[in-house]
Amino acid sequence: MMTHNEVSSLVIKAAIAVHRALGPGLLESVYQVCLLAELKSMGLRAEEQVAVPIVYRGVRLANDLRIDLLVEDRIIVEIKAVDELHPIHTAQLLTYLKLTNKKLGLLINFNTTKLIEGLERVMNGYLDEGE
Repeated sequence: MMTHNEVSSLVIKAAIAVHRALGPGLLESVYQVCLLAELKSMGLRAEEQVAVPIVYRGVRLANDLRIDLLVEDRIIVEIKAVDELHPIHTAQLLTYLKLTNKKLGLLINFNTTKLIEGLERVMNGYLDEGE
């Protein structure tokens, strides 16, 4: 089983490949389907638009939140195509991590000249050795 760090490295590698092929300026949905295809071509298990139930005061509400991508049931990937990332984007990903009890997420903004400029790693707690 791969560690969180190994999986996140592969996700970043896949995102760089998508960004090199497409460049900035497209819709988030385009990057999402292309990244999903790239991850699957690498042999990774990846799901898109994963439903996260909303429970408020013990009652499950009718609407669900949607995670852009869930990779290897470990890494949440939130995709953006915006001029710049803001704290609310990080907060959104952190909330998804807390609601799903996942430890690591990647916030990827494809609307940049260099993808590394639009990449944030978000933690929910700490990773144990070997995770």
